[in-house]
Amino acid sequence: MKINKTAASILIMSAISLPAAADDVYYDSARVISVEPQVERVNVPREECRTEYTRESYSNSGSRDIGGAIIGGIAGGLLGSQIGKGSGRVAGAAVGAATGAIVGDRIDNSDRRSYATRPVERCVTVDDWQTVTRNYLVTYRYDGRDYTTVMPNDPGRNIRVRVAVAPDYDERVSYMEPGYRDNGWHRGWDKRRGRD
Repeated sequence: MKINKTAASILIMSAISLPAAADDVYYDSARVISVEPQVERVNVPREECRTEYTRESYSNSGSRDIGGAIIGGIAGGLLGSQIGKGSGRVAGAAVGAATGAIVGDRIDNSDRRSYATRPVERCVTVDDWQTVTRNYLVTYRYDGRDYTTVMPNDPGRNIRVRVAVAPDYDERVSYMEPGYRDNGWHRGWDKRRGRD
């Protein structure tokens, strides 16, 4: 009976420790068969600016000349006095003088405008579509089998692989309880009762 307890204990310990001892991880090198960049089109908007030159005009309002108004008033008064007779001549001269003064002022001061060119910066946002490589689809061969994975960079001619070795076993642990006698009854060997 002492042997059965020891054998059962060894059997239980080996069943529990065997998976832990059998698991083995190591690193090896595999040959890369193909690498395909995984690209994506993305928009990276940018701002484009350019300098344009605009021509602006402004008047020299501080230095108006009155010579044109005086000459226009005199000419208008003389022409207006030729229209009508008697007191109508005076009214025609007054209207002609006023109209001549306005026209003369406009003609004299119309060329008093100055022009200047100044730079103006104009900016617009432009779409800039770019093709960006996001990942690489890598196919490699290890131990006669082909595998495919996605990597952030091109691995080159070889790739480092992690290899894990573990036994293929059923996780249920079976053992015999101490003191249990196997007389073969569960296998149909009980000839005393006439069972097959």
